[in-house]
Amino acid sequence: MQDSYVHKGKRKILVDYLRQKMDIADENVLAAINRVPRHLFLESVFEDYAYEDRAFPILAKQTISHPSTVAEQTALLEIEEKDKVLEIGTGCGYQTAVLMAMKAWVYTIERQKDLHDFSQKKFRELHLRPKFQSFGDGFLGLPTFAPFDKILVTCGAEILPTELLHQLKVGGKMVIPLGKTDEQILTRFTKRSEREFEREEFGAYKFVPMLNDTNH
Repeated sequence: MQDSYVHKGKRKILVDYLRQKMDIADENVLAAINRVPRHLFLESVFEDYAYEDRAFPILAKQTISHPSTVAEQTALLEIEEKDKVLEIGTGCGYQTAVLMAMKAWVYTIERQKDLHDFSQKKFRELHLRPKFQSFGDGFLGLPTFAPFDKILVTCGAEILPTELLHQLKVGGKMVIPLGKTDEQILTRFTKRSEREFEREEFGAYKFVPMLNDTNH
């Protein structure tokens, strides 16, 4: 698949929809979504629908999130250029690519080997280079590279993985869907001091569950 003028036109329509209908106000996020060819991260059968605000199945019985969900999660992080971002759940790599399009330094972990391999191949094809990409247990984060400016968890967690909060810088933010498997609340934690966190909630969503360990 190529990134044609038709695809670029559909992306512009999607961005206008996110801005006008979904109230995404962060123009840096919208510009990144406008640059990243979402259709290249999907199976070709979904190509014609890639720029609709829909989730689609990907490998390992996982899904790629709605563009509106990607946009809102990313906007809540308040990404700045050269922010050191830990992403838990690389998936097919689309969200990772959006973060990189915003010039963040991305460290990303995926527990599903099929998805890790797929995203690694996709990044090579698109000449995208995360700062670090690993196959591993997202619950543990990446303490070797901590602390991080921002942490994004792209899967729903029933309980808060506190190890990740410890890997945030003071002043840093973590966005994570929290709650039972049928519905989660998109939640943002801001680290005010080594022991103090501000918690904000931003509505109900449905994400694939966050699981520990790895799956070959």
